[in-house]
This record gives sequence, structure tokens and C-alpha cells, in this order.
Amino acid sequence: MKIGFIGLGIMGESMSENIVKKHDDKVYVSDLNKAQVNKLSEAGAIGCESNIDVAKNADVIITMVPKSEHSRAVYTELLPYLGEGKLCIDMSTIDPEVSVEISKLVKETGAEFVDAPVVKSKPAAISGTLGIYVGGTEEAFKKAEPILSYMGNNIIRMGANGMGLVMKICHNTLVAEIQNGVNETLALARKMGISVDDFATAISYGGGQNFYLDGQAQNIKNENWTTAFSLENMHKDLGICQTLSKSVGFPMPGMENAKRVYDKGMSDGIGKEDFRATYKVVENA
Repeated sequence: MKIGFIGLGIMGESMSENIVKKHDDKVYVSDLNKAQVNKLSEAGAIGCESNIDVAKNADVIITMVPKSEHSRAVYTELLPYLGEGKLCIDMSTIDPEVSVEISKLVKETGAEFVDAPVVKSKPAAISGTLGIYVGGTEEAFKKAEPILSYMGNNIIRMGANGMGLVMKICHNTLVAEIQNGVNETLALARKMGISVDDFATAISYGGGQNFYLDGQAQNIKNENWTTAFSLENMHKDLGICQTLSKSVGFPMPGMENAKRVYDKGMSDGIGKEDFRATYKVVENA
């Protein structure tokens, strides 16, 4: 079974590297950044000049691109080269409604389609320990799961097409709300004379202990904003959540407050920095 991977960005680069290492057949890759294609070629992949070349050669086509419009454009381009026996796995984090539209177009060709967005960031992509939420038929999920296991070790089917993405947006919104609470209380504690280290230790003794603070306290202390998951990507995800909440008439004031922080981060020009850089927005409010 030949695998194709389109989109070799911060996450896609390491995800595809794991496929190359673990899969016993050919792996085809493409990206607008030809340096990334060359890098993966040196690691054992077959570099392609275009996404179409990937689709022509691969039995399974994986996509990992930034936004809804990118996924729509890629699959529109690939549709003439899809058909019976092919499986498409879109691991991008996009609007669930757009993903459902793409799934219908792909299925009309005879190919199968699942959405499979990931959680955790670059270190987990490198180690192959991502969490993966899948939307699609049970049959398509069973075909995709062994391939997804090259990249992640916690894989769960959430339901029909689009439901993997609904879960991903809920997850990231919860992370942003937790993060906003950490940012506010940590900033207050520091203004009152409590160090980052003492704050993190004290929080670990009680019910406020959380994965975000455990993982990010030292980066915040050291003002390390090196990107593992960008502020602009989380801003995009909160925008999708805002759309979902409005579509079902369900107010989410916590999400709205977190999004205002991210809106300010974007207007401050720090969108390319890691999403923990929202600490600077809160601290200087």
C-alpha cells in the first residue's frame, strides 16, 4: 500500500517522517516549500513535483494543510485522480462543515474519506504520540487506523464525517480557556510577588493542576515563545468554535473571552509566535 502525504509544515513534516520510518512501502510527499520536499526525500520519501503526482501514485492520500480553503483547493485539484480503492485522510484542522462538503465530493469518485485532526504539538508529532480524532464510516476508520498509528498512539472515532473536527475544536477551545485562566492567575501572582516556579508548584498541590501549566511554566518564565503551535492557528480554531456555537444558538462566554485575547495577539503582530505568547497579551492588558 503506497501512501502519499501533502503538507510538510511544522506538524506535517514530523508526521510524514514517522510514516517513512515505519511504513514498508513507498511514501510520496509534496509541499509548496520544495526545501521541505527535498528534506523528506533525503529521509527516504519520494518527492513529487505536485499534489497530482501524489494522488496518481498513492493508494492512501493524507493531507495536512492550514485552513479550510486550502483543504478545499487541494481536494478540488485531486478529485479527477481519485476513485475506487483510494482512501483520503485529511488531518487538517478546518471547519467541520467544509470537511463534510469535501467528504461528499471525494465519495462521489468512489474513494473513501475521513477527517482525522490531531491534538498535542510538535514534540508529540516527532515522537509519534499524537492524539487523533476521526470522523468517518466505521469501515473507513478501520482502514485508516493502522496508518494513523504511525503518527499517534491515542486514536478514537468520534462518529460520521466532520465529527473528528467537532471534537478537535471543542478540545482546543477548552485548552484556550484553561490557558487564559492560567495566564490571568499567574500574571496576578507575579504582580503580587510570587515566582513562576512557586506558583506552578503550589497549583500542583490542588485542583487547579493542569497539563498546560505543567508543560509551559518554564517557557513562560524564560520568555520562550518559539513556535510549536502558533497563536494564529489557535485563533483560527477559536473562530471556528465561535461559528459552531452560533450555528446551534449556544452562547459560550468563556470562549468569547479567550478569543478576545487571541484577537489582541493577532492585532499585536505575534500570530506567528507560539500560542503561549498570549501570556504577554494578558500580562500587559
